[in-house]
Amino acid sequence: MEEMRLNKFLSDSGICSRREADRLIEAGEVTVDGKTAVMGMKVTGAERIVCRGAAVSEKKKDKPVLLAVNKPKGIVCTTTDKDRAPNIVEYLQYPVRIYPVGRLDKDSTGLILMTNQGDIVNKILRGSNNHEKEYMVRVNQPLTEEFLKKMRSGVEILDTVTKPCFVEKTGGYTFRIILTQGLNRQIRRMCQALGYRVVALKRVRIMNIRLGDLKLGEYREITAEEMEELERLLSGSSNLPGKAENRKKESERKIVKDRIWKKKS
Repeated sequence: MEEMRLNKFLSDSGICSRREADRLIEAGEVTVDGKTAVMGMKVTGAERIVCRGAAVSEKKKDKPVLLAVNKPKGIVCTTTDKDRAPNIVEYLQYPVRIYPVGRLDKDSTGLILMTNQGDIVNKILRGSNNHEKEYMVRVNQPLTEEFLKKMRSGVEILDTVTKPCFVEKTGGYTFRIILTQGLNRQIRRMCQALGYRVVALKRVRIMNIRLGDLKLGEYREITAEEMEELERLLSGSSNLPGKAENRKKESERKIVKDRIWKKKS
């Protein structure tokens, strides 16, 4: 039987994205034939694979699903959340197993895509593909030209400098920002580094998919026209992780390891 990486097996089985599978494996949430799985291991599917206490079997793929969701505040987008806040998958209770394309932090609202198509996830999320995500932001003090200029040119956070981006003032305390990278809590960290605090943050667009008038907490299927345009935009995109994504994964794995170590201590 042909072998495949365990993270791909979990993704193909509709459990989660490959990225989320890596986090689950690293956190010790996956076993293979009774033994705790390790990163990079390969399986055939003939093994007894258990993820978070539930047996996983390779199955016929469900019909492709891609949803636009208006995420409410207080909902998390990762199944490994230790605070046990309501999870977006559990919140939607969609009849087919789907998972989020990337994240939108617990305190933010707005557009997040949900799918069972692993390749789309990887192509959208890879930073070097430069796919746009648009946000509306409100901060706690009046905006200045200096603040807007620094936000546009790049801000030093997380041991790097953010990519230049589009920023437009929309009110005394509000602005619109378009990013092509997805660092952890990037906008909040950028504002904090410049002495501001984000009061409200809403994502309104991912590539060609717009939030529009979708009500808070509701979802809709992507239209055929949207899917056709999305596929066109993704046609030249890689679904393989680059150096930056690998560094980000390593950082996330270290955080998980530290949490596990502290819990055991």
